Amino acid sequence: MDLKTVIVTGASSGLGLETVKKMAKNFRNYRIILACRNIQKANAKKEEIEKETQNKNLIVMEIDTSSLESVKNFVTNYKKSSFGKIYSLVCNAGIGGRGKGERTKEGFDVIFATNHLGHFLLVNSLLPLMEENGRILIVSSDMHDPPKKTNPNFTWLGAEKLAKPDEELSKSFIRYPYSKLCNVYFTYELVRKIGDKKLFVNAFNPGFMPETGLSGGQMNPERIKFVKENMPERVGDLNKSSQALCDLITMKDFKANGEFFDRSTNSVKTSELSYNEKNAKELWDLSESYVKNYY
Repeated sequence: MDLKTVIVTGASSGLGLETVKKMAKNFRNYRIILACRNIQKANAKKEEIEKETQNKNLIVMEIDTSSLESVKNFVTNYKKSSFGKIYSLVCNAGIGGRGKGERTKEGFDVIFATNHLGHFLLVNSLLPLMEENGRILIVSSDMHDPPKKTNPNFTWLGAEKLAKPDEELSKSFIRYPYSKLCNVYFTYELVRKIGDKKLFVNAFNPGFMPETGLSGGQMNPERIKFVKENMPERVGDLNKSSQALCDLITMKDFKANGEFFDRSTNSVKTSELSYNEKNAKELWDLSESYVKNYY
């Protein structure tokens, strides 16, 4: 049987893991690549899923999206494999409000690099290997448009300031919403760059899910309670969101392009700021300059 190849970054925990579980349980015609930073953890999860589902079409490959070198190595290793064309690429790996002041080896803010720049390089490197009518899904968040009452001055700061923030910004949680805005800009600009090629690129919002560990275990119960009581519209459900993401990967006759799916297979409008094409192009051009030596 010819297998369709699906790559899911950040597949050893949270949304990525639950999505892989659902795919492995219900679909036997996919080769599912768990693209993960922690290989030991990923292999353990792979074995668990295989035991539960009796599905042996799971592969673990190493990638750390905070490292451009690691992304480059993943692409090289994939090209050396016999897996062939890629049916779906799910850019799910991400971190939340961690790494205050932390820079990557290549000198970028760790949240910007992990959530945006690494995936930017990954997608552009693998574009020639995408199947016709293939699907690229970028996991973003409704936090690309943070609450006005807590972030009244949320405007585009410029890509360079986000990539290499000053000391004050590098310690702020606002880097996470900006990285999610970058995800939306990347989605929309990629659609424009691809043009009329038969490839479907969309973004996905899983909702607020503290149980996934996105915040590195740092989100305290009071914060969780605050969000649930004051912003219930932002709360997601891991089971429902992973099912929706699984559906977007596998559903037949899927023709959506340049849309933002909100915890379901229903698309919604994003923020007014997210449709600014000038900002999206600036982010693209600067990102391209950062990664050009890693193709």
